[in-house]
Amino acid sequence: MAISSELYPSQDDLLYEEELLRNPFSLKLWWRYLIARTESPFKKRAVIYERALKALPGSYKLWLAYLRERLELEAAERLAGVLNDDRFYSIKGKTKHRLWLELCDLLTQHATEISGLNVDAIIRGGIRKFTDEVGRLWTSLADYYIRRKLLEKARDVFEEGMTTVVTVRDFSVIFDAYSQFEESVLALKMEGMDESEEEEEENDSDEDEEDDRLNVAKLEHKLKRFWLCDEKDVDLRIARLENLMDRRPELANSVLLRQNPHNVEQWHRRVKIFEGNPTKQILTYTEAVRTIDPMKAVGKPHTLWVAFAKLYEAHNDIANARVIFDKAVQVNYKAVDNLASVWCEWAEMELRHKNFRGALELMRRATAEPSVEVKRRVAADGNEPVQIKLHKSLRLWTFYVDLEESLGTLESTRAVYERILDLRIATPQIIINYAMLLEDNKYFEDAFKVYERGVKIFKYPHVKDIWVTYLSKFVKRYGKSKLERSRELFEHAVEMAPAEVVKPLYLQYAKLEEDYGLAKRAMRVYDQATKAVPPSEKLSMYEIYIARAAEIFGVPKTREIYEQAIVSDGLPEKDAMKMCLKYAELEKSLGEIDRARKIYVYASWLADPRWPDSDFWIKWHDFEVNHGNEDTFRDMLRIKRSVTARHSQTHVMLPESLMQKANGDGTAMDESKKAEDEMAALERKVAPDTAKNVAANDTNAARFVHGGVQLSEKESGLIQNKEEIELPEGSGSDEEDDDDDGKVEIAQKDVPDAVFGGLIRKRDEEEEAQGKEAENGDGGSRLGALERIKRMRQGN
Repeated sequence: MAISSELYPSQDDLLYEEELLRNPFSLKLWWRYLIARTESPFKKRAVIYERALKALPGSYKLWLAYLRERLELEAAERLAGVLNDDRFYSIKGKTKHRLWLELCDLLTQHATEISGLNVDAIIRGGIRKFTDEVGRLWTSLADYYIRRKLLEKARDVFEEGMTTVVTVRDFSVIFDAYSQFEESVLALKMEGMDESEEEEEENDSDEDEEDDRLNVAKLEHKLKRFWLCDEKDVDLRIARLENLMDRRPELANSVLLRQNPHNVEQWHRRVKIFEGNPTKQILTYTEAVRTIDPMKAVGKPHTLWVAFAKLYEAHNDIANARVIFDKAVQVNYKAVDNLASVWCEWAEMELRHKNFRGALELMRRATAEPSVEVKRRVAADGNEPVQIKLHKSLRLWTFYVDLEESLGTLESTRAVYERILDLRIATPQIIINYAMLLEDNKYFEDAFKVYERGVKIFKYPHVKDIWVTYLSKFVKRYGKSKLERSRELFEHAVEMAPAEVVKPLYLQYAKLEEDYGLAKRAMRVYDQATKAVPPSEKLSMYEIYIARAAEIFGVPKTREIYEQAIVSDGLPEKDAMKMCLKYAELEKSLGEIDRARKIYVYASWLADPRWPDSDFWIKWHDFEVNHGNEDTFRDMLRIKRSVTARHSQTHVMLPESLMQKANGDGTAMDESKKAEDEMAALERKVAPDTAKNVAANDTNAARFVHGGVQLSEKESGLIQNKEEIELPEGSGSDEEDDDDDGKVEIAQKDVPDAVFGGLIRKRDEEEEAQGKEAENGDGGSRLGALERIKRMRQGN
């Protein structure tokens, strides 16, 4: 069998062959020879391996390298066969996906040695089968052709990969590899150009001036230097690399559009990429409107048509812009609003170019109702396009009525408004605009009829603005002349309005009565308002009611309003407390101290200690200091303790109450008695302390005469008035004494100490009785539940 000429030693191999002839048993020489032929085909390297092993059969290093390279080639063929076998199962648990990747690596690394396998078909099969590694497989296929020195084929593979991948990650992998490939090729070309320039300079210096037309070698050299055969295409490589970098945004956008070709936003971005190139922009818009299905579009597809028409308008091509708009209004969009937007944009373009009549004609054409025949035909098809519903588009009618108000006549504008009302697509703002248009043109009754139609069409909360505008306009127009009609309107308005929005109407109603009606009717309206508004607004409504009543009828008139507010069920306790304080301040300002005190007593049961912002007790304290006596001050303290105890028992003593329930009803009663005893003791303790503090702080201030304990002159630091007497109970300025015509004779005499010390003696007697009962063991019935339980535990 003849040996191929490729296996014979080349000119470059002669140096290694001569050294091996002199010393064929040197492993170092053989290994250097193999390293020098690393890029040679495997068949030639196999010949060198076999010659070396024949000379050195015991060399482990040579055997290992030879078998490894040979097994890699055989492994590629074996892997290709295994992947085609569906029954194959890897012992090491490798998946077919991993085996595919290993095969691609083998085929790429040994591109020049492998024969008998269709590498292109194998890798492309993997690309179709394994979509998660598409970018890596495309770069492997391109690398395969690069190793085989098929650079143009590798470039085509890169281009094909970038135009077919559907993920940005795969695109980035391919683009980076492609750009790196172009940069490496350009670097090699630039190095080769430098070397060739040096050779040309040497050759030019050696050339003589002899006639070389018959010298074939020189002619061939000159033909190679001709520009068509010039291999110095560095400029071309640079331009190709720059073009690749400039195309990156376009290629990346193409990847996103392959993911979803109906993405409107990506088409707009693609047009921006070609900004400054109208031809490409027009081609992009054309491709976009042909590709996008309006029913599947992500975004608003009508914006592409509008932008397409505006592109022609920007270049003063109005005729083509109208053609684009005419095609756009025939598209079956998903929503009626999209089609209405196209019509409005078309009319706005006509307005920008001073074609007012054309804009009005477009609006009439757009708002025309389809004929019965067209509706019947569409109903038979079963697929109703948006063009059938266009005549009910509120956006279109709003734009149309604005055009008519600006460019049309009053009659044509009224006709448009009436058509909107007939189609039942009007909004509260349209009702108000229509009425104001008629009012500006002095059609007042017609304007009020429009308001009447509006309040019949709409319900709350949409009708609120119509009512407010209607009532204010009517009152402004007629005032007192049609007062009864105004009252009927207000009564109807407040009757239909919910509680949350009725307050402005009542205030407007009351203002009408104050300006043109009767003051009593105004007060009645305010009274109705306080009952109709929600609880959160009752306080502010009562404040307005009181302020107006005080201004019209005087301050005494407000008493019954305050009383009504305080006892009303709808007013929250916190707001009722504020009303009580204001009522008390009013009575105090009028000099009615007893009435103010009774208000404080009533309000005390509304006071909640949990309210951090409540200053009720401070105000009552200041009131009693300024206007009260000792008895009233003690009553205030007693009520305060009672209220505090009531709330503390309710919220703090709940576990103890449960304990009392478990021990029985008798124990609970004992505990309540104990609480009363403790409260009485606390009262006795506080009373003398209070008298001492008042006397010590200000000797000139108004002092209270203590009724329970009399201090000596030395202890108190004050000179006791020997002629001071105690008034009989009920001798104050109460209203009950006003009816008593009898006179009370007051005798001046010394008051014995027993009168002032009675409370102390009573307390001492009770403490002695309790001590005796405790010594006799009979005091268990007077003890509280908690104390008895403690003693029982100590006894056990």
